[in-house]
Amino acid sequence: MSDLVRQFRDFFVSLKLTVVLLALSILLIFAATLDQVHLGIWAVQQKYFHSFFVLWRVGDIPVPVFPGGYLIGGLLLINLVSAQVYRFKLSAKKSGIWLTHVGLILLLIGELLSGLWQEEFSLRLNEGETKNFSESYRLNELAITDTTDPKFDHVVAIPENLIARSEAIQHPKLPFRVVPKTYYPNAALAMRKGEPAAGTPPSLATAGFGARVEVTPLPITYQQDTRNLPAAYIELVAPEGTLGTWLVSPEVPMPQRFDYGGRTWKIAFRFERSYKPFSLTLLKFSHDRYAGTDIPKNFSSRLRLTTPDGRDDREVLIYMNNPLRYAGLTFYQQSFEGETTTILQVVRNPSWQLPYLACALMTFGLLIQFCIHLAAFIGKRRAARPATA
Repeated sequence: MSDLVRQFRDFFVSLKLTVVLLALSILLIFAATLDQVHLGIWAVQQKYFHSFFVLWRVGDIPVPVFPGGYLIGGLLLINLVSAQVYRFKLSAKKSGIWLTHVGLILLLIGELLSGLWQEEFSLRLNEGETKNFSESYRLNELAITDTTDPKFDHVVAIPENLIARSEAIQHPKLPFRVVPKTYYPNAALAMRKGEPAAGTPPSLATAGFGARVEVTPLPITYQQDTRNLPAAYIELVAPEGTLGTWLVSPEVPMPQRFDYGGRTWKIAFRFERSYKPFSLTLLKFSHDRYAGTDIPKNFSSRLRLTTPDGRDDREVLIYMNNPLRYAGLTFYQQSFEGETTTILQVVRNPSWQLPYLACALMTFGLLIQFCIHLAAFIGKRRAARPATA
């Protein structure tokens, strides 16, 4: 083995590296906890834990100032695997340590996969309403829908990050180009009353109701219980010329309609949707309170789950600590509005079983190692008794 390879091996196997990485993890968690007051939990996760470096902006230039969660976790994973291979030889006396380390390695891998794969959406249902899609908490999309066919809608969804680039988009299923003119990551809409106020951006809309609406840009919010409502002016350009410019925002409840090429279209800026191969119908929402108070005691949703092929058609009950697991998704009872509207949290996490397996292995490994040391201790005590006598 060459000296260079041996130096790399010794560096990653080193116990000093483990101590340094654990110290950096503590500092990262401490800084993220302090910054959570300003950014909120979702922004803190992206900035500190789901990144290789924590970035601070110096002017318009992002500067790395501290290792992020992916970098620290990745190095700690390599350190554990290297120590497992080179430092701890597999034997009966070390079996507990091996199982504990394998469990810790699985725990790190599970957190990495959860950060990469986990998706969270929200499903809001009124009593009697049926939906086959859920909506994102933070992401939005521009939806352009061909509604000519009365039996089926052809939807083209463009992610918000593409709209934010303000670059022309030509989708193969659209007979026109989508040209974002102006984009606001967070804005408030209000009907115009007379002349626009000083400092208010002029309306660029030439179609739809946008010319009558005043757009007020707002600072981006990071609070957990609020969300950003973006707005954008979108121009549609056909081969023969412009079709108009629309003001779109998730704050607008109804899509705007227009005709082109003998077809009927709708355009809307909406919360990003995730469609499912099944439907849920809210049959009954129950909201129990403690007697004589308005304090919620329990709330539950009785739903009907159906699939287009008819294989599944059954009723399910979702309440606190009793979610529905179906088709790789987990539906939790999250909140409610009024007496007839339920809000479900929809989570997709293919690696959700790894943390349970990791904790079981670590517990079993520590128990085995404790029993091995206990048996050795009892054996020494028994061997020492005849000598003492």
